[in-house]
Amino acid sequence: MVKQHKKWSTKRKVWTAVATLVVVVGAAILGAGGYFFHVAEVRAKKDFVGSGLVSKKNPLYAQQEKWLAADTKKWQLKADDGTKLVGKYLPAAKKTNKTVIVIHGFGVDHKAMAPYGEMFHRFGYNVLMPDDRASGKSEGKYIGFGYLDAKDYQKWINQVLAKNGKDSEIVVMGASMGAATTMMLSGMNPPSQVKAYIEDSGYTSVADELHYEAGNMYGLPKWLANVLIPVVSGYSKVLAGYSYHQADAEKLLANNKRPMLFIHGDNDKFVPTKFMEPVYQATNGPKEKYLVPGAAHVDSYRTNPAKYEKTVQNFLQKYFN
Repeated sequence: MVKQHKKWSTKRKVWTAVATLVVVVGAAILGAGGYFFHVAEVRAKKDFVGSGLVSKKNPLYAQQEKWLAADTKKWQLKADDGTKLVGKYLPAAKKTNKTVIVIHGFGVDHKAMAPYGEMFHRFGYNVLMPDDRASGKSEGKYIGFGYLDAKDYQKWINQVLAKNGKDSEIVVMGASMGAATTMMLSGMNPPSQVKAYIEDSGYTSVADELHYEAGNMYGLPKWLANVLIPVVSGYSKVLAGYSYHQADAEKLLANNKRPMLFIHGDNDKFVPTKFMEPVYQATNGPKEKYLVPGAAHVDSYRTNPAKYEKTVQNFLQKYFN
C-alpha cells in the first residue's frame, strides 16, 4: 500500500507540474498575443512608422505641399458601427463626373497620400482622401487592416454618388494597407460606378503580412508565429470585429471582374515584392502590373515619377473617356 501511495503521489506531482506548465505557457501565449494585437491594431503612435510626409529632398515634395495648401472641403460620415469618419475633398479645376478616392496606409493619415492626390487632381479628377478609422481626424480605436476599411469605403463611394450624382465614374487607388483595402473592396461588389482600381504595394492577406513581419521585425521563428498569429486574430475578432481569415485580399480579389493596375517596388522589404504575383493572378478582371526596379516600400512613385504617372494615365485612359 505504501508503494502504491508513493506511485500515485508521484503521478499527481507529474500531472500537477504538467498542468502548471500548460497554464504558464497558455498565459504567456495569451499575453504575447495581446501585446502583438496592441502593436498591430490598437490606435497609438507606431514607432516603426513615420508621418508619411516626404522631405524637401524628395522629388514629390512640391506636389505634397501643393495638395496640403489646397482649399479642400471637409466631408464626413458615420460607419455602420457609428464610427465618425472624416475626409478631404478637392473638386477638379474643370467640372467633371470623374472622381478618384485615394486610400492611405498603416499608421498614417490621408496627408501621406498628398502627392497622389495632387497627381490625380492635375489629371483632371475630383479627389477624395479620407482618414481611415483609427487614423487622423477620424474616430475609432482599432485599425481595420483593410477589411473594416473596405466596408467604410463602400459608404464613401455612396457619398460621392449622393453629392456628385449617379452618373459619377470612380476609380479607387490605395497604397500599402490602402492597397489591401482597395483589393478587398473590389471583392465586395461596390456600386457599378466604380470603374477601375489601382493598388500600390499591397499584401495578400493580414495573416501573410503579420507572419512576414513576425520574422522580419521581431525575429520570431515560423513555428512561434504559427502559434501566436491565430491568437492575435482571436483578439481581433472579439475586440475589433474581424478575423484575419476575413481580411484576405487574395481571396476577395477572386470576386472582382473590374480593371486593376498592380504596382510594386522590386526592393520592398516591408510588404515583400513576392506578394504582388499572387494578388495579380487572383483577380478575374482586366489587369496590368508595373514592377519598379530598385523601389522600396511605397517608393515607386518617387523612384520614377514620370514613368509612374504615365503608367497610371495610360491605364485610366482605357476606362475613362
